[in-house]
Amino acid sequence: MNIEYSFDKRPSADQIIELYDNAGLPRPTSDKERIQKMFDNSNLIVTAWDSELLVGVSRSITDWVWACYLSDLAVRNDYKKEGIGKQLINFTKEKVGDQSMVLLLSVPTAMEYYPKVGFEKQESSFIINRAEWK
Repeated sequence: MNIEYSFDKRPSADQIIELYDNAGLPRPTSDKERIQKMFDNSNLIVTAWDSELLVGVSRSITDWVWACYLSDLAVRNDYKKEGIGKQLINFTKEKVGDQSMVLLLSVPTAMEYYPKVGFEKQESSFIINRAEWK
């Protein structure tokens, strides 16, 4: 398997929606315009490709010197357990450098995954939830 990672190759909204649905990532995939805006307004995106097939994505928002919020990490089901998620995280961390932390909010189904790839669980977060999407 020859996976190509890219900071420059941007997927279409349709490719993102298909990947998120395949990976089981709970995002508003029935709202193509919202998905597109999520990517348009993110300033650090790493993609993973198997030829022309989008197999993984890491989408972040960062100030490059203090904090990087890793908003989405998704890997296509058939490609899980191949190290793609870990590599997407590594490229994200490499790009923001040592001065910046990388933090995320995990979906419940991934709580066991993140400690395996170097994240430390924190008990100090708070949230004001968004309105539910339909």
